[in-house]
Amino acid sequence: MRLLLLNGPNLNLLGQREPGLYGSTSLEEIEKDLKSFSDTEGIQLECFQTNFEGALVERIHQSIGKIEGILINAGAYTHSSIALRDALLGTGIPYVELHLSNTSSREQFRHHSYLADKAVGIVSGFGAYSYRLALEGLIFYLRQAN
Repeated sequence: MRLLLLNGPNLNLLGQREPGLYGSTSLEEIEKDLKSFSDTEGIQLECFQTNFEGALVERIHQSIGKIEGILINAGAYTHSSIALRDALLGTGIPYVELHLSNTSSREQFRHHSYLADKAVGIVSGFGAYSYRLALEGLIFYLRQAN
């Protein structure tokens, strides 16, 4: 099984950006933990981060026929990008939306997600552990589907 972790804008600053809100764990540390866990499960995990919406769309398109599931923390694009939604729906690849913080307890504009209604699941509010929970949930979903 091959999975893809997508991270959107500003997530490259994890560990230094607003640590009171997002924690002190870097994206590199999160990816290392997820890859280690994936290896024990016999799963290949690819990781991709960009601050550019079009690059995320392209990476989603490139996943067709190669990736069985996507984990996505689209960052601010969660609340603004119809293009990401269309790319995810266009591929038909199951995906889990995830966030470090509980977006429902934050500013009103963060309460709406363009991705949520078509996601297999949503994980938010557990800091860096949201990534592990999302990964475990996606693996469970895909194994049940097969």
